Amino acid sequence: VIKCKAAVAWEAGKPLSVEEVEVAPPKAHEVRIKIVATAVCHTDAYTLSGADPEGCFPVILGHEGAGIVESVGEGVTKVKPGDTVIPLYIPQCGECKFCKNPKTNLCQKIRITQGKGLMPDGTSRFTCKGKQIYHFMGTSTFSEYTVVADISVAKIDPAAPLDKVCLLGCGISTGYGAAVNTAKVEPGSTCAVFGLGGVGLAVIMGCKTAGASRIIGIDLNKEKYAKAKEFGATECISPQDFKKPIQEVLVEMTDGGVDYSFECIGNVGVMRSALEACHKGWGVSVIVGVAAAGQEISTRPFQLVTGRTWKGTAFGGWKSVDSVPKLVTDYMSKKIKVDEFVTHTLPFDKINEAFELMHTGK
Repeated sequence: VIKCKAAVAWEAGKPLSVEEVEVAPPKAHEVRIKIVATAVCHTDAYTLSGADPEGCFPVILGHEGAGIVESVGEGVTKVKPGDTVIPLYIPQCGECKFCKNPKTNLCQKIRITQGKGLMPDGTSRFTCKGKQIYHFMGTSTFSEYTVVADISVAKIDPAAPLDKVCLLGCGISTGYGAAVNTAKVEPGSTCAVFGLGGVGLAVIMGCKTAGASRIIGIDLNKEKYAKAKEFGATECISPQDFKKPIQEVLVEMTDGGVDYSFECIGNVGVMRSALEACHKGWGVSVIVGVAAAGQEISTRPFQLVTGRTWKGTAFGGWKSVDSVPKLVTDYMSKKIKVDEFVTHTLPFDKINEAFELMHTGK
């Protein structure tokens, strides 16, 4: 058993508490990882807020991390102690019907236990002050050591800087993949990206890589426009600057609508706007943001009858074990940006400040 520091969420709506926790050794087909760097994501904040129907407390949150394998359980063959890895919240077992189908990346092998905050055998590897602590998204990267299933880990280039590539564990991969895998943006096309946070910037990067000729960024926070343009946005607009709905503005700006739109916020009203901003006959709108529990999307069916397509994406459609190492390689060979997404680097003890910075859009 390893004793180390972890940021524990004891209950919903309260700040995280940095505690000493016990991390049990890995069981069969499990891997214990020393986490070197972790990022914060809106999904962590969503669960912490209490709005997540799958949220269990007390829990160790975090799902964008990178580290070094400390030890492995029985039967683990793909990684060994000392390997550099990224934990994966969408695993890839290679055996289930989802893994065998090229159309999806949604491996279901450990979905049920992962959703309950437990390891595949139905137990936890974390304890604190004599209490069992739940796992989160199968990763729990807000701990100096974590235990994950062996199908939830990608072995990456040991030369990669872990304080940067941890972002490939969720946000960058999700946005970039939404453009290149899910939408399959084509050269010369016009795109609209709603929400210019980390995921939105990654979508812009994907649209640019795919050869889009016009990329319109949409956000209420104008401080985000300069960064969006750095990533490839050709122009940025705020819905507050117009008297009419933003979809009407976009349809007028683009001679009938955009070819591809992306919702990167998790707001069901914006999801509707994104669909209705698409061009009749061929427009494709991709939902990337995660809406709160119980919310529903709506539009007039005529929007779809007249040739628009509504899609969703999880982790950008990447088959995780296969794709994450390649994304790291693409970053190392300067094909994709990662460093530019990092705005602040804080010591672990200041994790609550990181959440505050995220909530203020900084």
